[in-house]
Amino acid sequence: MSLIDNIDKTRLPRHIAIIMDGNGRWAKERGKERSYGHRQGVESVRTITRAAGNLGIKYLTLYTFSTENWSRPEEEVHALMALMVMAIERETPDLMKNNVRLTAIGDLERMPAEVRERLSRCMEQTASNTGITLVLALSYSSRWEIVRAARFMAAEAAAGRLLPEQIDEQLVSSALTTSAIPDPDLLIRTGGECRISNFLLWQAAYSELYFTPQYWPDFDEESLYKAICDYQSRERRFGKISEQL
Repeated sequence: MSLIDNIDKTRLPRHIAIIMDGNGRWAKERGKERSYGHRQGVESVRTITRAAGNLGIKYLTLYTFSTENWSRPEEEVHALMALMVMAIERETPDLMKNNVRLTAIGDLERMPAEVRERLSRCMEQTASNTGITLVLALSYSSRWEIVRAARFMAAEAAAGRLLPEQIDEQLVSSALTTSAIPDPDLLIRTGGECRISNFLLWQAAYSELYFTPQYWPDFDEESLYKAICDYQSRERRFGKISEQL
């Protein structure tokens, strides 16, 4: 019996964000190079995107490559970039078939030109799809994003177009790269670490956090269903008390 039978389809998280951790350790435990784990991780992306879309999840954001990842060994970074190029091109027909819209957030100008070009083509091809929106966080960090938003607002104020008292939560949210995306209801991290590592710090203020020791290549449909069941077992009060809900 699948855990999907325990999920209340009327109380699904609208937006799920995932920190896909453990690819390298998964490969190392099998005597393989870290790049092998990243390749297997792409299979999990396909599986989870399809499962989330079939459930009716509207947004899925995947922490694909952080700004901190640029400091990894050059060989691994090059392998990851090559994998991204291959995966984006290979997955585009599947995204079209499953009505998935692809978009991306992060410091994309820092990505290699070939990755940007193929990503842009895929985003254009899938732009009219109406199913789940798959958001890739590429060369992304939340502190970079918040600093970028602060600089934008400071420039607007210096130009006389913005008064300090006009700065509120809504304005800050609109200055972030996620302005067109609702805040995540559920944030999942695989790999056993219990931190959110500079990912969606502003947006995850009221997200339900779910940590699992499973490495990302082992995270499958049932793993996703288990996380959603756990999410649905919680009472989300947003500062209120139970009686007010």
